[in-house]
Amino acid sequence: MAQRRTPFGDRARYWFDSTLARGAAALVGWMALLSLAVVVPASAVMVWTDPDAPPSLAERLAEVWRLTGETLRLGGATGTPLRALMSVLLALVTLLYVSTLVGLITTALTERLTSLRRGRSTVLEQGHAVVLGWSEQVFTVVSELVAANVNQRGAAVVVLADRDKTVMEESLDTKVGSCGGTRLICRSGPTTDPAVLPLTSPATAGVVLVLPPDEPHADAEVVKTLLALRAALGGAEPRPPVVAAVRDDRYRLAACLAAGPDGVVLESDTVTARLIVQAARRPGISLVHQELLDFAGDEFYLISEPALTGRPFGEVLLSYSTTSVVGLMRGGTPLLNPPPTTPVAPDDLLVVITGDDDTARLDDCAESVEKAAVASRPPTPAPAERILLLGWNRRAPLVVDQLHRRARPGSAVDVVAEPGEATIPEISEAEADSGNGENGRNGGNGLSPALHHGDIARPETLRRLDVHSYDSVIVLGRDPAPGQPPDDPDNRTLVTLLLLRQLEEATGRELPVVTELIDDRNRALAPIGPGADVIISGKLIGLLMSQISQNRHLAAVFEELFSAEGPGVRLRPATDYLLPGSTTSFATVVAAAGRRGECAIGYRGHADASTRPHYGVRINPPKRERRRWTAEDEVVVIGTD
Repeated sequence: MAQRRTPFGDRARYWFDSTLARGAAALVGWMALLSLAVVVPASAVMVWTDPDAPPSLAERLAEVWRLTGETLRLGGATGTPLRALMSVLLALVTLLYVSTLVGLITTALTERLTSLRRGRSTVLEQGHAVVLGWSEQVFTVVSELVAANVNQRGAAVVVLADRDKTVMEESLDTKVGSCGGTRLICRSGPTTDPAVLPLTSPATAGVVLVLPPDEPHADAEVVKTLLALRAALGGAEPRPPVVAAVRDDRYRLAACLAAGPDGVVLESDTVTARLIVQAARRPGISLVHQELLDFAGDEFYLISEPALTGRPFGEVLLSYSTTSVVGLMRGGTPLLNPPPTTPVAPDDLLVVITGDDDTARLDDCAESVEKAAVASRPPTPAPAERILLLGWNRRAPLVVDQLHRRARPGSAVDVVAEPGEATIPEISEAEADSGNGENGRNGGNGLSPALHHGDIARPETLRRLDVHSYDSVIVLGRDPAPGQPPDDPDNRTLVTLLLLRQLEEATGRELPVVTELIDDRNRALAPIGPGADVIISGKLIGLLMSQISQNRHLAAVFEELFSAEGPGVRLRPATDYLLPGSTTSFATVVAAAGRRGECAIGYRGHADASTRPHYGVRINPPKRERRRWTAEDEVVVIGTD
């Protein structure tokens, strides 16, 4: 078979590429040939067109050589061959010296700029916030710290993580946006190295926050980071307050010991599981928590009010018009929603929700209560419930545990997971942990679990389930696999939500869906109905850490608020407190809730439940504000189940 002749252009290009592959020497040679190919003809043209050019050919060639040497800085001396050769040699030595000197200077400057770009210089700040570690929570924490410092001049937030400084800055700029007057400083290095932590000047910091990374062994790294921080601080006094988070409660004791007596350690997975279960029973509760914990609206504060000493707590509820009282802080122990007859002691602090620490002003609102609008019927008892749990991850056993703790007799949970993701022993163990513990309310008889195998991202799996027969549907994403982006499980979760939405549209019936997402930006993509709720698993912990970093005394309040058995935030039907269709003040709602042993702190209007950004949630409204209350409205209270 005759071989096809390769075109000359292709062969020439291949030969040229082959010579370049031989290294720097070939590249220098080609540059020299190219320069001579341009300079020599140009010099010859200049000589031959010069009216004063020498007449003889030898003299003209010597002039061409001189112009070429001057242009290329290669000597250009004329005369004997030895003289010309020495001229070229000296020019080459000079060129080598100058280029080497320029290269050394360029290398030194490049190394210095690279070091600065990597964030290896020590931060010289006072009272700044230090964030150690990198995860999806870092964007929430930094955003809230920026919001908390909006009225402070010279505030700074320093982030240290084992990532490229430029990448961190670009990510924070994209997801956090403008930092206003707060300076955001990134430093690169391992947070577990005591020699690296001084880059952030932790001894002069106002607070240090330690985030669990998005890795399988995140909790162990948090403990190691806390130990490294203790070693880096040495004998420095006073030590900055430390706020950290772990995922598994088995690491909490070790983290607390490493953080020291003034440290605060949160359990992210347990708190998230409790919030998921609360939202499953009353969708919309996550919006309430976000309103309470971010710095954009009203927040928790501890205030002293000597004028209320001796008065029963039930009367204190109506002592402020623009502040909601939710409990007492007595000797460092929070008493949230205490009995109405509890007197305010002289040393008690009030736990309040208000716009700022100076906006709580006494203004009795008892005269605004309209008793005729208060509902007299008892609240409707919670019936047995059927819950469908789609998906399985490390928080799923905690979710089953929380469902069991408050399940009514006859309740059931059906778990749908792929083979190998969940097993009956795992589900039974989660149920036994809650039923056999000292705080178990149901003695192991309240919840009947069942496991079904199937891929929740496939339509046939969901069609086999009678999803509309369940009181609530919980969708959990997989745990991120090693090497995958942290928010990768959201992709499958969005597919499942899309299939559930299609079932809603096909039947015309709304599904009470609660879904867990990792990236807050995916909330806008979630195809859910107005009755659904979205839990951003890391955002709540980021909000809690930010709040505690500004006032560590609130740690005990949040511990009580998110505990398994204590009073917490609840959404109740407005008809439990008011007559449907009545137009009355919020003070009337507060009084009605007080009669039931609860603290009303806001409401969610049904008419605005689908309207961004608050979705109808209103926290701490003025007590004299009047509105028409419908049967679909909900009241936000601090109370127990």
